[in-house]
Amino acid sequence: MGLLVDGTWTNKWYDTSANGGKFIRSESQFRNWITPDGTAGPSGTDGFAAESGRYHLYVSLACPWAHRTLIFRQLKGLADHVTVSVVHPDMLQDGWTFEPDDHGATGDHLFDSAFAHEIYTRADAAYSGRVTVPILWDKQKNTIVSNESAEIIRMFNSAFNTITGNTQDYWPEELHDPIARINDRIYDTLNNGVYKCGFSTTQTAYDAAVYPLFDTLEWLEGILSENRYLLGDRLTEADWRLFTTLIRFDPVYHLHFKCNRKRLIDYPNLWAYTRELYQIPGISDTVNMNHIVRHYHYSHDTINPHRITPINPLLDYWEPHGR
Repeated sequence: MGLLVDGTWTNKWYDTSANGGKFIRSESQFRNWITPDGTAGPSGTDGFAAESGRYHLYVSLACPWAHRTLIFRQLKGLADHVTVSVVHPDMLQDGWTFEPDDHGATGDHLFDSAFAHEIYTRADAAYSGRVTVPILWDKQKNTIVSNESAEIIRMFNSAFNTITGNTQDYWPEELHDPIARINDRIYDTLNNGVYKCGFSTTQTAYDAAVYPLFDTLEWLEGILSENRYLLGDRLTEADWRLFTTLIRFDPVYHLHFKCNRKRLIDYPNLWAYTRELYQIPGISDTVNMNHIVRHYHYSHDTINPHRITPINPLLDYWEPHGR
């Protein structure tokens, strides 16, 4: 995971030494919004109207943040309206690359780029910052709309409704506050918490992350012992933001990131809930375990310098969930 400095690629890992061994995630910089009529959203500039075929999504099938956007593209019937390119799972000295493979990496359909950082410098030749996915690209303006997954899924949730006729709402207005509260805890201690555990470089930093992580899993297990979903009987974006971490927990985070007090399958309600979401039509198509396992174990040489890929448990996500 390198970065661009004034438009020049630099192979530089996160510097945890300045933060007591803690991993601190950088903020996304492209924060425009697609809206039904092209007016400005909560941040950024205007001019990004919802149109079929205008936008292109760059993702990694391994990345949980990018996975969110693929799920909403599927749920909201956007597969025929927003095109997609998939990076290779190996993220080494050149960052994300567009080398194709036999397991889902497609190359860059728009520009035939070699590296994802070239997409950033197309939008801003002097860009400085991490090169992350997802990237939502505007083919008309020839620029990046957004690289913030939490905002892309909200665009997908509603901006294209008149085009698709799909009005399913995963961020209903009456639930904004409770969704925000549950998102905040899950993001800090679990979605990002697994990374804070895995990328920590001191025992103190690891301890500060791992105990809250399992406190949150216990809290979620309790919620799901009483509710079908996080906020009752209605699926919301909070469930899907959680799902992309849970589906990776036993194959990757438990071992690779040292989140090993318990496995996901040791939580009966969380495990059944994960299977239920996986079994919703179209969702299993967004899960590529080959890319997930390969990416984490092969790309993070500070954690796994010999790049040995474990055999992993055999998990049946199609087992009846009973929820």
